Amino acid sequence: MENNGIAMVEELSATHTAAEKGLAAQAASDEPIRARNVLKILTAAVEIFSRKGLDGARIVEIAKASGLPKGNVYYYFSSKEEIYNAAIDHLIHSWDDAFRHISADREPGDAIEAYVRAKLDNARENAAETRLFANEILQGAEHLSIAARDHMRTVTSEKARVIDAWAAAGKIEKIDARHLFILLWSVTQFYAEFEALACDALNVRELNAVDYDMAAKTITQTVLRGVLMRPS
Repeated sequence: MENNGIAMVEELSATHTAAEKGLAAQAASDEPIRARNVLKILTAAVEIFSRKGLDGARIVEIAKASGLPKGNVYYYFSSKEEIYNAAIDHLIHSWDDAFRHISADREPGDAIEAYVRAKLDNARENAAETRLFANEILQGAEHLSIAARDHMRTVTSEKARVIDAWAAAGKIEKIDARHLFILLWSVTQFYAEFEALACDALNVRELNAVDYDMAAKTITQTVLRGVLMRPS
């Protein structure tokens, strides 16, 4: 009788383990589908938000533009506010990725050039998100979360200390790091935020890779002439 009890426990344990493995496998197989659908929703939402803002957008519009049923949108996001915050967070974290070039173990010239190019690439690849963020700021950042603002302040402070360290080491001129970042943000994001004006200035119908490359060279050369130490 005792052996039967042990056998039953072992059988139940094996069944439970198999069930857990089955659920894990199902979750793993569902993950690519989830990632694709979330990307579809965010891509569609960003375009709508950038034109209509958060208040003017509707879930049904987002669903239609994403090619998914409205129920699927609600499966992944509880509200349009959650979608909006996800889009903003995605852009902010892509800026973090560009910011990794501003590192104390790199030479200032190389680091700043890499940062400028990364920011321009980001603006070009995420033009709708960039315009969405600009519109949010122009409207008073009413929907920008406290967490997002705190995160940007923290990362900016961290990178400002790198600039200050370069100056203290005599690698660059003494400069206000935060104003330097504001300058770089403004000039790199301009090409996406005010694309029509940039096209008019460059006398082109649309910006291409050559235009962005020339922008990177011009911005980098101009900034570095102002911040790199010159021989006495």
